[in-house]
Amino acid sequence: MRDFVFPGGTAVVTGAASGIGEALAHALARRGADLVLLDRDAERLDAVVAAIRAAHPDRRIDTHLVDLADADATDRVAAEIRRAHPRIRLLVNNAGVALGGRFDQVTLDEFLWVVDINFRAVVRLTHTLLPALKAEPGAHLANVSSLFGLIAPAGQAAYSASKFAVRGFTEALRHELADDGVGVTSVHPGGIRTRIAQSARVGSGVSREEYEAGRRQFEKLLSIDPAKAAEVILRGVQRRRGRVLIGWSAKLPDLLARLAPASYHRVLVTGLNRGAGGPAARSTSRLEPAPAADSVPTPRPAVDPLTPEATPGQSA
Repeated sequence: MRDFVFPGGTAVVTGAASGIGEALAHALARRGADLVLLDRDAERLDAVVAAIRAAHPDRRIDTHLVDLADADATDRVAAEIRRAHPRIRLLVNNAGVALGGRFDQVTLDEFLWVVDINFRAVVRLTHTLLPALKAEPGAHLANVSSLFGLIAPAGQAAYSASKFAVRGFTEALRHELADDGVGVTSVHPGGIRTRIAQSARVGSGVSREEYEAGRRQFEKLLSIDPAKAAEVILRGVQRRRGRVLIGWSAKLPDLLARLAPASYHRVLVTGLNRGAGGPAARSTSRLEPAPAADSVPTPRPAVDPLTPEATPGQSA
């Protein structure tokens, strides 16, 4: 399959108001793509669009406000996009939410809220827009799974279930769409500084103190600028890579899970204890916080050849 061509194509990006989605929107505009951006945060999405239009006044940008937890609204927006854009060159299902708490600490409604947004919305949007991808020569689909779509730490039953589902769905589509000339990439970010931790829900059975202690430990591990993550993703799309792992905080746990699939969690917790300083960190072995921008406690080399570490303290 030939390299993906960005200029002149239409790219659809969900979760485009902040984090990786915002960075992808800017990076795609720089590469000459027209944009269809989805998010539920009108104010932030407007700010993203204004910034892109100021830098790239010739780009066409359409926006759609939608809560992806609402199945009917998601279907309506997907149908509107397909009518307005019968040919789509790139679809990036990036939007996601998080939930902190063990399975016995969250309600079924809380669990399914995560699944609805992180997985079912991906399926709905892809199903409706797939004919538009097939109609565009050289099209590509990229679904953002997670490091927690490769490993499943304690306290992340809902998030990991949804992201493993995205991974399996994406891998199946990669095989199904090969003969149609549509490339498919599964994306697994590591420690990216996004707003997912701040906007995460806390399970009804989780104390705020317990959650905050874990969240503070995880935030120390976030080091990769979303803009760097976006560049890695788009290089993977351009080269038609089937899977993209971002950062050593994704690559090392993935390797560990392959080598020790039944016991990797114990090693990861030990790594967190050593890196974060003992007793406070050890509380997270019992309850992982909501995935702080797809972070995971693991030691890693100082330099990632694909995603150089961002300067600590920078804001996303």
